[in-house]
Amino acid sequence: MRGESLADARAKANLVQSCDSDEAADATALQRLALWATRYTPTASPWTAENGGDGFFLDIEGAAHLFGGEERLIADLAARLEKNFGLPARLAVAATPGAAWALARFHPRLFHSEPFVVLPAGEEGKALAPLPIEALRLSPQTGATLRRLGFKSVGTLLDKPRAPFAARFPAELLRRIDQALGRVDEPLVPVVAPPVYHSLRYLLEPIVTQEAVLALASRLMNTLAQVLARDDAGARTLRLSLYRVDGEVSTVDVALTLPTRDVSHVARMIALRLETLAATDDAGFGFEAVGLAVTLAEPIPARQAALTSLADHAGAAGSAEQCAALIDALRQRLGSHSVRQFAAVASHLPERAEIWAPIDGDTLSAPPPQRRRADARRAETAAWPEPEPRSEPCPRPLLLLPQAEPAEVLALVPDGPPRRFCWRGMIHEVAGAQGPERIGAEWWRHGTPLPPVPYGEIADLPPHEADLLRARAEAQRKTFTRDYYLVEDAEGRCFWLYREGLYERETETARWFVHGLFG
Repeated sequence: MRGESLADARAKANLVQSCDSDEAADATALQRLALWATRYTPTASPWTAENGGDGFFLDIEGAAHLFGGEERLIADLAARLEKNFGLPARLAVAATPGAAWALARFHPRLFHSEPFVVLPAGEEGKALAPLPIEALRLSPQTGATLRRLGFKSVGTLLDKPRAPFAARFPAELLRRIDQALGRVDEPLVPVVAPPVYHSLRYLLEPIVTQEAVLALASRLMNTLAQVLARDDAGARTLRLSLYRVDGEVSTVDVALTLPTRDVSHVARMIALRLETLAATDDAGFGFEAVGLAVTLAEPIPARQAALTSLADHAGAAGSAEQCAALIDALRQRLGSHSVRQFAAVASHLPERAEIWAPIDGDTLSAPPPQRRRADARRAETAAWPEPEPRSEPCPRPLLLLPQAEPAEVLALVPDGPPRRFCWRGMIHEVAGAQGPERIGAEWWRHGTPLPPVPYGEIADLPPHEADLLRARAEAQRKTFTRDYYLVEDAEGRCFWLYREGLYERETETARWFVHGLFG
């Protein structure tokens, strides 16, 4: 009996065994069991700690007919729990999670004659009335208070006025009653995100080989493709679930660059992932069920299927799809985080101008650069007169060092181009130099910017304000302003150097750095 000491329990039964509880391991096992139960419905939600943490909810609405009805589904669930895991379970079906939880724990027939209970919709109040108040999932303090007041069954609470309970008890009492009776919705947190589209196939005989799994996954994708085509949508992320005979569940997640309904392309991506899974996972005695779910779907706009040669963007669309197929293959081989692209950042400092970013479909579906420039020129010509030609920007190195490395530079004049520099212990004689290209400081990253105030106006300020303004202006100019030079040494090697800071009349405080290398 719950609450009695271990010594008393052993005195009553000599075969009683005891061990320390491991809540973390129990929670992990419950999560795995709920994941296994997704073979019946995509929405499987483990019970939270306040509900005991020893069971799970299944939302079988829309899935029971696949098993021949609710009774056949619940009977199959009970048989598999006993056969695969050795778990004798108390199961109940009701219209609300609260009623199903109460019946599974406290319905008297589950302890004697029947393995499960199926409650017709609308009879929640009648079924809950004879059950104890603990069936409402109340806190121990609330339950103890109700029992001291003489409320021992749920039925004694249902007919009473609600105002006194609301004034004396926490809000959970009325909320639990309303949830059990279906007056208030009770959202469930599924063990995995519910899929947008889902297809599941049960097998008469378990399959083991990758070829059989891939063939079945292709048929499932073919079924989903028809539904996706009906909704003008495509799959961006998919999950292949493999249900083993021993109860384990293996999942294979496939992420695509562009939404697609191409069965062959999805099959190739699954094949690549299955090769990786085979190296780390064992099929055991085989898979008795295979499910394919679209966890993220995106719309695919209608596209001209004929006369594509007349469209000026036909080549761009084809190249985008081919590039997306290549990226998807690389992701399955190397991992989703190993395939990235450079993305521009709103910064004119070279080391901050680009970052590594994941490749998305918007990047590939954008029009090609030539077309973007042509569209920009047409829009600019329509709105403004033809702009004056501008000089070409200074070249950028093929290799930008992770961090600029200091160098010792000799120049003919303090603010002139370098004539000789020493970098990484080697001296380089400069044969030619191009520049400078001045890049100013990002003042918004270093506090409030200072306006360009001439020294004559600074002199008119109070002494303390003039000294502060002069010191900040000099520090800003000397620390952050850069003059970049492209230099070539006597052996034909090209370097990208910059001078940080400006030389003043009396003191030389500028420093030189090597920032990149040209091929």
